[in-house]
Amino acid sequence: QVQLVESGGGWVQPGGSLRLSCAASGITLDDYAVGWFRQAPGKGPKGVACISRSDSTPYYADFAKGRFTISRDNAENTVDLQMNNLKPEDTAVYYCAAGPSDYVCLGLYTNGMDYWGKGTPVTVSS
Repeated sequence: QVQLVESGGGWVQPGGSLRLSCAASGITLDDYAVGWFRQAPGKGPKGVACISRSDSTPYYADFAKGRFTISRDNAENTVDLQMNNLKPEDTAVYYCAAGPSDYVCLGLYTNGMDYWGKGTPVTVSS
């Protein structure tokens, strides 16, 4: 049985940092393109970052560029999202997802992801 489990969410003040981690069981994340998505209250899901299967190229939404970094830890079978200089508008539930094709990273598409975690909440406020 495949499971993706996100961790590392919580409350942080504006300008602070959090590191989210997506841990997998039942699959090897290095065999998949892995994305991070978020859903704010009352809004639809939005792509944040993705790391390709083929060569671990990172892709970022415009709002994430320069502040967020996605990376793999193959030894731990995780994909992490380092988030710096957080803003109140970053408040959302953050989900990780894994898909077989790098195509999903090109547009940070939610379609094409085979496996999803249940999410970890992030709150940025003073």
